[in-house]
Amino acid sequence: MTPFDLVLTPRGVRFRGQYYPCTIGKTGTTSRKKEGDGATPRGEHRIVGMLYRPDRIARPAPWALPVGPRDLWSDDMGHEDYNMMVRAPYPHSHEVLRRADPLYDLIILTDWNWPYAVKGRGSAIFIHQQRRPGYPTEGCVAFRREHLRRIAPLITLQTRLIVP
Repeated sequence: MTPFDLVLTPRGVRFRGQYYPCTIGKTGTTSRKKEGDGATPRGEHRIVGMLYRPDRIARPAPWALPVGPRDLWSDDMGHEDYNMMVRAPYPHSHEVLRRADPLYDLIILTDWNWPYAVKGRGSAIFIHQQRRPGYPTEGCVAFRREHLRRIAPLITLQTRLIVP
C-alpha cells in the first residue's frame, strides 16, 4: 500500500493521511462477488477512469471524461458488453450514467471484473457520491459530495482502491 491508495478501514477510507467516511455495499464486503448480491468486492482495484457531468460540475481531473445523455453501463450478464460502458439505444439491461439525481455526477471507475468480464461476477463497481450518510450502495464505495470532490483531483491512474 502507498499513501496514494484509497484504503477501506473501519473508520472510512484512508487517503493521503486523511480519513473520509464512506458507505459500501448493503451486504458488506465479499471475496465471492456475484451480480446483484449488494456486496463490495474485496481486493486491490486499480482506478481505470473518471467520468463527470459537465452540465453540473467542472472537470475534476485533466483525464476525466464527460458523461453524455446516451452513456450507459451494461449489467446484462448474457451480453458481450457486460460490465462495459455502452451507448443508447441499448436494448439490454443497463444502468444510466447520466442520472436525474446527483449520485453519478462524478464516477471513478475501478477495474473490478474489467476489461475481460466474467459473466455474473459483478458489474459497475464505482466510486461515487452517497445518497446520504450511512445509506449503503449496491456494491460501490460512496462518499459525501464534498469529500468526493476533494479526493477526485488527487487520484491518478496509479491509485488503487484497496478493500481488505
